[in-house]
Amino acid sequence: MADNNGGGNSNNGAANASSGEVQIQIPAPKAEGAATQDAESGSSEAKNWRRWFIVAVDILFLIVGQTSASLLGRYYYSQGGNSKWMSTFMQTAGFPILFFGLFFFPSKSSSEQSDETPIAKTALVYIVLGLIIAADDMMYNSGLHYLPVSTYSLICASQLAFSVVFSYVLNSQKLSGLIFNSVILLTLSDLLVGVSEEPYDESDGVSRGKYLLGVVLTLGASCTYSLILSLMQLAFENVIKGRTYSAVLNMQIYTSLVATFVSIIGLFASGEWKSLKHEMDMFKSGQFSYLMTLVWSSVSWQMASLGMVGLIFEVSSLFSNVIGTSAIPIIPFFGVMIFHDKMNNGVKIIAMLVSIWGFVSYVYHHYLEDRKARKASS
Repeated sequence: MADNNGGGNSNNGAANASSGEVQIQIPAPKAEGAATQDAESGSSEAKNWRRWFIVAVDILFLIVGQTSASLLGRYYYSQGGNSKWMSTFMQTAGFPILFFGLFFFPSKSSSEQSDETPIAKTALVYIVLGLIIAADDMMYNSGLHYLPVSTYSLICASQLAFSVVFSYVLNSQKLSGLIFNSVILLTLSDLLVGVSEEPYDESDGVSRGKYLLGVVLTLGASCTYSLILSLMQLAFENVIKGRTYSAVLNMQIYTSLVATFVSIIGLFASGEWKSLKHEMDMFKSGQFSYLMTLVWSSVSWQMASLGMVGLIFEVSSLFSNVIGTSAIPIIPFFGVMIFHDKMNNGVKIIAMLVSIWGFVSYVYHHYLEDRKARKASS
């Protein structure tokens, strides 16, 4: 059989040669599925780099905004500011500047609009979160008013432990060994910051009762803050269907609008508005400094909040809280230089190193998860 086929092929080749025909071997075209897979792979890689670039920007916003806002808040009180409702108001009053951001990000596509959540349901989410944010801001400001920056930062570190619980219960967060390692290290770093502070002294101008009240309020604010993060992630996953960055801006804008409205009501209901003119006149560094402190504090809080919401949207509520907690040792560092807070420099440096270790541990966890997901998709 083989010999006969070979002979037949030879005869055919001779016939073709004698007729002067030239045969050209044309390679088979690449399968359509393979070409599509290559295109999708390149597109997926580009989207992945774009996503992590946005995450890096959000991290920068959160760290810079949180640090500067906390220091400006402390400066406000140290220079004679005394209105807790005004401080609460300024934490969310800067939201109008975010409307400019809506011009730089695409609106929802037609396919997303077809699945859009009813306006009433979305509005309810914004109102509930805005009310909780207003209460949380008030507790934070009261705690900062009664506590040194170092003690305040120490207690704020507890928000990470609360966040682990809320993320597990509300967001079904998977908890790995690297996550636990990161949480322990970050909490330890903030504990080191706290224990390096000198014992409480009533000569600082705060009574023991107000000092303890500040501890309770700051602890409650830390718990509430963690709850807010998990509720926002829950809202993005189950209520707000848009997957564009405009959804992040809308979340920040409208929750801040509600919280600002509540702060205005509190400012007038408490009667603190009557003393604002006197407060501005008595501000140690002058009226212009008073106004600039409030304005830049407002801008800083919006920057931090935008970074926080962006990280929830892109990654998770726990990731957002880890970033915020890892930046806490930075605040006492500036507190020592600007406000001359008492702190052991050696312990402070160790705390910052441990914080960096915890941060790297958590980022490495996400790197492994991201690589595993890309391998599965390919």
